[in-house]
Formats: sequence, structure tokens, C-alpha cells
Amino acid sequence: MEHKDVKIEESWKSVLTDEFSKSYFKDLSDFVNKEYKAGVVYPKPKNIFRAFDLCPFQNTKVVIIGQDPYHGPNQANGLCFAVGGEGVTDKGFEVVLPPSLQNIFKEIESDLGVAPEKNGDLSRWAKQGVLLLNATLTVRASTPGSHQKKGWEEFTDSVIEKLSNEKENLVFILWGNYAKKKGEKIDRTKHLVLESQHPSPFSAYNGFFGSKHFSKANEYLKKLGSGEIDWR
Repeated sequence: MEHKDVKIEESWKSVLTDEFSKSYFKDLSDFVNKEYKAGVVYPKPKNIFRAFDLCPFQNTKVVIIGQDPYHGPNQANGLCFAVGGEGVTDKGFEVVLPPSLQNIFKEIESDLGVAPEKNGDLSRWAKQGVLLLNATLTVRASTPGSHQKKGWEEFTDSVIEKLSNEKENLVFILWGNYAKKKGEKIDRTKHLVLESQHPSPFSAYNGFFGSKHFSKANEYLKKLGSGEIDWR
């Protein structure tokens, strides 16, 4: 990941050009490059900006904010809460859905009355305009939080700020205290912000289940005539 020529989808490259030239991003790039050379880091380098590559700036309708990539093998694929997929999972390896993702699928089924695919990749959402954004885009294997406070948070804060300032009528979905804090600066006069507890088993029963964020997002998008998301 060279800061001078970040490989990211063209519309995002244009929107974030100033960010890539800042000193913090150069330091972040140097840190990440060293980490990949020194050991195992997730996701694979080609997937660091996959959330952006699958969901161009102009197509973004919904933003879901996560925290860190998964730190185990065959999991992180560049999309928050998602796991596995082509080029991520070893052949013959069956991806086990993490508990938070299982709970997300349970809420979809309860909220919308449809059974989601048991495929945890979630690229099917991203291609419809759902930006699945982690606050930190890389992590050292088996070491959760290892790439926090290295610059990623500043970068993803600027992504959220650009979306909030330059677009209208987005749906921001914030699960858990970390995401809520990350979304504090979203302009709520022109965007829909949905908040609840995190889908983790530790908190899902305290307000995530029954939050109906998927139907609420679609109702909002339908009113705008901008096309609902197929959450299956």
C-alpha cells in the first residue's frame, strides 16, 4: 500500500485525494507495508480497500460501521462483519459464520421475514450500495486491535465526513458504542442514522434484536425512490 498510488476505486480516489497526501497517511502506509512484510496480516493486501472497490462513492446508499477486521485465517475480506469469499478461503475450508454475523442474519429473518443466504461474504450487499466500513482496515494475525491508533481511524473518519457532507439521504447504521461514537459528526438533518446495541452475543438481546434496522433502511430508501436493498 503506497500512499502515492493507493489502489482504490476511482470515485473514492478522487474524493479522498487530499487524504492520501497527508503525513499521517504516509506514516500509516509505511507501518502497514512493514507489517505485511514482517508477518501475517489480514485481510490480503488486494482486499484492504475492497469495501470501497465494490461500493463506489456515487452508488453508496447505506453505511454500516464496524471496528476491526477478523484476525483469524479464512475470515477477513475487507468488508465489516463479513467473512470468507473467493480469494480469501482455502479450498475445502468451510467458513463458520461468526456469532455477530449469525445474529445479523437472525434479525434480518425476524425483521423482513426472509431467510438470508448462509454466505458470509456480503459482497452481494456491497454491490447494491452498502458500504461495509471498518474503522481499522488491517490487523495482525491473532492480535485483535494491533493496527488501531496507527492512522486508520483518522482515514475512516474522513470517509464518514465526506459521505455526510457531500451526499444526502444516506442511511448510517451504527451498532454498539464504538460505532455510535464514530458516527457522532454525521449530519442528522439530511441523513437517517439508526443506532442500537452491537449484534455480539454479549449485547444483541439488549436492543439489537428487534431494532428492525433493515426494514427501516428500506422504508427510507423507498420513500426517496432510490431503490431498496435486498438484504438476503
